[in-house]
Amino acid sequence: MSSSAPTSVGSRRGFLKSTSGLAALLALQRPPSLLAAEPPSGRLRIAVIGLGRGLDHISAFTQVPNVEIAAVCDVDQRRIAAAAKKIEEKTGKAPSGVRDFRRLLDDKSIDAISIAMPNFWHAPATILGCAAGKHVYVEKPGSHNARESELMVAAARKHKRQVQMGNQRRSMPIFIQAMHELQAGAIGKLRFARCWYDATRAGIGRGKSVPIPDWLDYSLWQGPVPERPYLDNLVHYNWHWRWHWGGGELANNGIHTLDLARWGLGVESPQHVTCSGGRYHYDDDQETPDTTLASYDFGASGISWDSSSCLPRKEENHPLVTFYGEGGTLSLEGNHYTVHDVNGKKLRSETGSASDVHHFANFADAIRSGTPLNSEIGEGQKSTRLCHLGNIAWRTRSALTIDPKAGHILNPTHDQQKLWTREYRKGWEPKV
Repeated sequence: MSSSAPTSVGSRRGFLKSTSGLAALLALQRPPSLLAAEPPSGRLRIAVIGLGRGLDHISAFTQVPNVEIAAVCDVDQRRIAAAAKKIEEKTGKAPSGVRDFRRLLDDKSIDAISIAMPNFWHAPATILGCAAGKHVYVEKPGSHNARESELMVAAARKHKRQVQMGNQRRSMPIFIQAMHELQAGAIGKLRFARCWYDATRAGIGRGKSVPIPDWLDYSLWQGPVPERPYLDNLVHYNWHWRWHWGGGELANNGIHTLDLARWGLGVESPQHVTCSGGRYHYDDDQETPDTTLASYDFGASGISWDSSSCLPRKEENHPLVTFYGEGGTLSLEGNHYTVHDVNGKKLRSETGSASDVHHFANFADAIRSGTPLNSEIGEGQKSTRLCHLGNIAWRTRSALTIDPKAGHILNPTHDQQKLWTREYRKGWEPKV
């Protein structure tokens, strides 16, 4: 990372004009219709799995040239019909619809799968997809635990598949531009990055054991995890806050800002990790903390993640991430970033494109022509590991010392090592 003094506006522009990175930046700033030329390999046929967040996948893929959504899949029969109708209205062609995604793996005409299933499905489905010869777009965080993180990267390498993780800001032109500024020394040598997430989540109450709805294949919804009784407050979203299925707010939203922080600082694995906080707002079925402060020490720099899931703290007006350098700060927000000097004087604010479409187009380009992925799964999982480490630190109420080369906990306790992986339902253990 540069140790030079902050660049002036003129030198910043000179840097952007002179670097090879600018060419990629300018390409990404074109309208989505120009992001990919007609490929010699022809039309990509993609199956979208998980039709909650998957509806956003559908919306993005229908804006990428020469991509066909050939199939949609969900364990909820109602979602299949709604998604198929949406695609037919937009493209004039209805996709096939299935409940069991394994049927898609057997379909040789499908080039790629786009996974928007719950977190506990991300790695197992990715590994199976790669083994079946499919390229994979997988939502963040990409894995439920650190061992899965390693296995899915190994699967992508073994089967030579393009696997993109859904931390979509890696492809947004405004964030790429901000990273160029940081690397050019816009605020001098970088020391720290602070991340925030504030929300207004309500309680989920106490789940009741009721008959499984006829529209839901609950056994398949659970898939790789050991079976537990159906509760009426679990599907489709509240599993996030139960450790058996989810990773709490760190894995749900922390991944986005921690990834930006790690990208900007140019760091990979921390040396020390701590995580404090608790469940302070509701007496309900939620197990994961609603208020959290995670800290990551990388030696020459550090990152913190401050979350308040049930209290928005609007008066504090937090950005997504603020980078602190010797010459000032750079703060990232929804579709813009702002630079201040060391005295807090605002120097400038830049606004640009923050569309998800860029990330899906990058995935399609990688399949067709080998264009480098902006969030290749190995790179994406370096950020996801920060979430897993933070959760381990919180759940074991301990400070972790990490091997910065391997990314593993040094001399882990029994409880820490147990949380590195998980138990699986028989026959569903992920294998590479």
